[in-house]
Amino acid sequence: MSDVQRPLVMHVIHHLVIGGMENGLVNLINHMPEERYAHVCVCIEDFSSFRSRIERSDVEVIALQRSRIGIWELRRQLYHLCKQLKPAIVHTRNLSGLDALLPSWLAAVPHRVHGEHGWDVGDLRGAGLRSKALRTMHSPLVNKYVAVSRDLASFLRHRIGIRQSRISQIYNGVDTTRFAPRRGNETLPVPDNFREQGVVVFGTVGRLQAVKDQATLIRAFGQLTREHPRAAQRARLMLVGDGPLRNQLKDLADSLALAGRIHFTGASDDVPATLAAMDVFVLPSLNEGVSNTVLEAMASGLPVLATSVGGNPELVRDDVTGRLFPPQDVEKLCSLMAQYLDEPEQRVRHGGGARRRALDEFSLQTMVDRYVDLYDSLH
Repeated sequence: MSDVQRPLVMHVIHHLVIGGMENGLVNLINHMPEERYAHVCVCIEDFSSFRSRIERSDVEVIALQRSRIGIWELRRQLYHLCKQLKPAIVHTRNLSGLDALLPSWLAAVPHRVHGEHGWDVGDLRGAGLRSKALRTMHSPLVNKYVAVSRDLASFLRHRIGIRQSRISQIYNGVDTTRFAPRRGNETLPVPDNFREQGVVVFGTVGRLQAVKDQATLIRAFGQLTREHPRAAQRARLMLVGDGPLRNQLKDLADSLALAGRIHFTGASDDVPATLAAMDVFVLPSLNEGVSNTVLEAMASGLPVLATSVGGNPELVRDDVTGRLFPPQDVEKLCSLMAQYLDEPEQRVRHGGGARRRALDEFSLQTMVDRYVDLYDSLH
């Protein structure tokens, strides 16, 4: 089918790099039937080699580099892109995506969708006056909102004043074929002492930045190895990802004498393999929308320890698929890690529950179908 017959969706995102929201966008494009919609990705800033994960050859990725050209030139370029490409839908995401709403309205784009996907450490609940004012000011330009969790849908209703009828709540989906329980014969990307008999590997995946709060996980793991019998011999910790706090987190690990028991992998191009090397997944974030890495860990059959914030309680059913703990609570996290260390049957039970829930409620196909229905409803 020709592009003339396919409506074009212009996705506007801050940058296309490794991240949960970005991964969700790539999954949506890759798995949406090609004959239904054409796509273009416009980055407010830039993109990295992560853009190569878009498998469709007909998808252009454009970087506008706002920090270099300034806000008014950005808006001018967005306006001209809309006039040139004539998208049927502009789909913006998070705060920086708001910059595209006025230019697309002025360019007579028929429909505008805005998605809320999560929070930054500087504004963990969207309570900042500036961010609230920007969302409120732009709301008349939005035809439909997407919230990736019930928590975010509630935020839009009660903090921004958006009518329920304008909000679609669509969970992220996970590829349950790509992310699946390990078969036992994989070559695991970890040091040799992480593969020893009886070792339990705790791990997390995410950008090393303040909102992800890997420091709490390192402190809890350090306490575990100091206070729990045999933990120094049996417990290991993997941190998968890179970011601005890498050196600071390594210094923290060194100060807690965790050499040999903690492994910083850096950024990974094979997240399924890193999850296969883990026995327990931990997400210590200060806040979340809906975490793709939690969904990937669940699909991989891992029990999940996650902070009781944002959309996490909507994914992790306490004592069914894992356990929840308060953010920055080192003592509680240490206690939960100790339970998993001592009770392998609990790890198996929660991991099985996590896999079943990923299959039943968070499939990639369900997510794609809901976005197709949303886009179709706008015509």
